[in-house]
Amino acid sequence: MAIFVDRHTRLVVQGITGREGGFHTAQCREYGTQVVAGVTPGKGGQDADGVPVFNTVSEAVAKTAANTSMIFVPPPFAADAIMEAADAGVALIVCITEGIPVMDMLKVKNFLATQKSRLIGANCPGIISPGQAKVGIMPGAIHRPGGPIGVVSRSGTLTYEVVDQLSKQGIGQTTCLGIGGDPVNGTSFIDCLAAFEADEDTRGVIMVGEIGGSAEEEAAHFIKTQMRKPVVGFIAGRTAPSGRRMGHAGAIINGSSGTAPAKIAALRASGVHVCENLGSLGQFSAHAFKDIL
Repeated sequence: MAIFVDRHTRLVVQGITGREGGFHTAQCREYGTQVVAGVTPGKGGQDADGVPVFNTVSEAVAKTAANTSMIFVPPPFAADAIMEAADAGVALIVCITEGIPVMDMLKVKNFLATQKSRLIGANCPGIISPGQAKVGIMPGAIHRPGGPIGVVSRSGTLTYEVVDQLSKQGIGQTTCLGIGGDPVNGTSFIDCLAAFEADEDTRGVIMVGEIGGSAEEEAAHFIKTQMRKPVVGFIAGRTAPSGRRMGHAGAIINGSSGTAPAKIAALRASGVHVCENLGSLGQFSAHAFKDIL
């Protein structure tokens, strides 16, 4: 099994006729994802390398039964694209776009609270269930199907690094996803941890966090009180100076809040196996998960 995407995923790409949208659509199709439609206003009736293009998401859903959207719309229009997909009844929305204004994402957050759609992102690499479906920009070749480890991260590139190390250790993954590092996003660590806990094929989880915010501390409490499966954790940004944003808009330490030591302490207190050296995370995980592999 997997979480959120699988062989039944039917993908519509918003912004399919743009350079990035077209390139990554081709990569997703090559991996085996069912890309059934694209959306670019004003270009309905055309096709993008054989994928039919529609003017609106609602039309694409009605004609193709798309249940997942991948968004490559420029930042000024991305919030509207997310809400359009949700309004059309798309179950899963994966927004790759970075640089969306915080106020726009607050409007999205409020709108999604009235809908049944799940948003992953924005400013994220997407999600992949190895051997089943890829919805995002991650390199599919480094992933290893067959489980039993789920991976969730705030960082795209760190997700790739973790997955590559796991695969080189011969450890397969059920689902790997990046939830994005913006201050306001859709799917949280807790959402993913709960889904992995409920997935019968996922027997262990790797969670990659970073400085800033309180998401990791909240996840630590959830792990302690709600999870039976082992979790390996890593926190990026241990040497970051206070008050300076590091990479992601949400990765900023304010005073004593959001520091790496505080997050590491919270994870360890909740029984998480915390790795402090990213370069050895694959070997660390193989040892931590030895009883479930």
